[in-house]
Amino acid sequence: MKFQLSICASLATVAFAATPRYNGRAFDSVLAKRQGTSTSTSSSLTVDLGYEQYMGVANASTGLNTWKGIRYAAPPTGSLRWQPPQAPAVNRAQVLPGDALPQRCPQAPDSPVPAGQNFTGNEDCLFLSVYAPQNKTNLPVLVWIHGGGYGEGQGNEDLTAIINDNNNDFVGVAIQYRLGAFGWLSSDEVNRYGVVNAGLLDQNFALQWVHSYIGLFGGNASQVTISGESAGGGSVMLQAMAYGGYLGDSLFSNVISASPYLPQQFGYADFVPSQSYYAFASAAGCFGPPALPQNNISNSIFQCLVGKDTETLQNASATISGSSRFGTWGFLPVTDGVFVQQLPSQQLLKKQVNGVRMLVGNNANEGPAFTPQNIVTEQDFVNFLMNAFPLFTEDDVSRVLMYYPSSNASVDTSTPDFATSGNSTPTALNESTFGTGQQQRADNVYAETTFVCPSYWLADAFTNNGRVAYHYQYSVIGAQHGADVASYFGPATPSQGTDFNKAFRTIWGNFITQNNPSISASIANGLSTPSNTLGNAATNFPAWNLAQPLQLNLNQTGGTAFSASSFSATAPNVTEFENPGLMNDFEIVNAYSWEGGRGVRCDFWRSVAAIVPE
Repeated sequence: MKFQLSICASLATVAFAATPRYNGRAFDSVLAKRQGTSTSTSSSLTVDLGYEQYMGVANASTGLNTWKGIRYAAPPTGSLRWQPPQAPAVNRAQVLPGDALPQRCPQAPDSPVPAGQNFTGNEDCLFLSVYAPQNKTNLPVLVWIHGGGYGEGQGNEDLTAIINDNNNDFVGVAIQYRLGAFGWLSSDEVNRYGVVNAGLLDQNFALQWVHSYIGLFGGNASQVTISGESAGGGSVMLQAMAYGGYLGDSLFSNVISASPYLPQQFGYADFVPSQSYYAFASAAGCFGPPALPQNNISNSIFQCLVGKDTETLQNASATISGSSRFGTWGFLPVTDGVFVQQLPSQQLLKKQVNGVRMLVGNNANEGPAFTPQNIVTEQDFVNFLMNAFPLFTEDDVSRVLMYYPSSNASVDTSTPDFATSGNSTPTALNESTFGTGQQQRADNVYAETTFVCPSYWLADAFTNNGRVAYHYQYSVIGAQHGADVASYFGPATPSQGTDFNKAFRTIWGNFITQNNPSISASIANGLSTPSNTLGNAATNFPAWNLAQPLQLNLNQTGGTAFSASSFSATAPNVTEFENPGLMNDFEIVNAYSWEGGRGVRCDFWRSVAAIVPE
């Protein structure tokens, strides 16, 4: 353990050396506090972390011990706002209860907060929770990073179901990290006096905590899988890219990224993040002219913000984030030149990544929840493109129209909405469960640029130097962004059959414990399948390669139709299917030719990454 940690510390020190703020001192101080005093066994409910002690809770029905609300870093408040996470203070006066989830971090939604809706949180929110099988040791570890557009969410995901469905063969950890302006405030001044991408540093600090301590809970620090969905999946992507990919497998060996969220990623001092900084400062009562940067921290905007009360800052964070462009959040990861060194599309092309194995996927309908649902004509679609990609010229728009051809000049309201097969026409270019024509055209552009193509690029990046990648699509009818999470963590939605959930959870579990997501025929087929011919595609999950980029399409057939609520009050309900009658329907398909040539379109988006940027 100490040898492995020293390797990680050395790598981190090398990576941090480029900038004094990112040196290894904080990391080394954590290790110094942690070594020599932490003792426990997997069956004990009292865990001594050296700096604090926690009492867990045993659950005889699940076979798990849980410790909820463990502090992994000092409160990022006061002078520690917008600074790297620091080691917790020593607090050994009593054994702390581990029986309740921590308070969430302050929230910053992507739209104006309706009257009466609570967006507040507690800045002292750098906590994690552990789910550990009883009386087991040296188990693989799953770390879950929640999503929410980098502005919302919390580490309250219950990992019990996926652990139980995998024979209690791994330990689960769910973490929290700073959100909104607290986690992603960025400008030249923030970079000068603090750190940008504080939320990413929190996540990385939590991974260091796992490496130091997970053995006390029965976990194996050398067999860690990091995972996340949406912004959590994007966070996983950025952790896999951290420090230019020079951390190797020192903190994790496996990566699971579901619908990796890749919004436009600017440089830390570019116009967009800088404008958000000054708008935030103005809303918090710390406005200063950007044309007159302060060289003295004592009279800087930054220092004014550090001294503000939390209510003022939380209101400002939510206000600015809620006024951002539709479908985006106001504060997002940036290219800082140290932790995040390049645009993901470009660094992943160079295959400069941490980790060894990748399981990555997307959903069939990622776009509708984030796209204005009033796109009727082609001119509406062009207006959507110009708003979404403000650096595009008319020639760039013409190229998008070429790569995204439409058979309809406008939405044909007489055409029914239905799920495409993926392998034949119509394709996702013009048809889905949620829309047709120009509306679907826009939905698909957003889906591919923001979630789908990043998943392809991640798979591409893990195809050399002994690395391996596996790609899937979640296609259960509906398949909105985020719908998959209920399948592997629960509680399941009516459209997710018991057999499907068991198979999906086992795909994850086998990847975590055996480094391969293939599952047995009995689980792939499920109890409801009358023969052994269905579902067998999952028994030999193909590795992704550039010459033949194959993916596993995860779907169901049969079932009973019902009307399901859509993603918003303004969108129509959709027809989904539930038991009785649901059966697993898995197939291996070519991801490059999928949905009318999705791979070609992802190549196009990579070619224009500089003006997107992503």
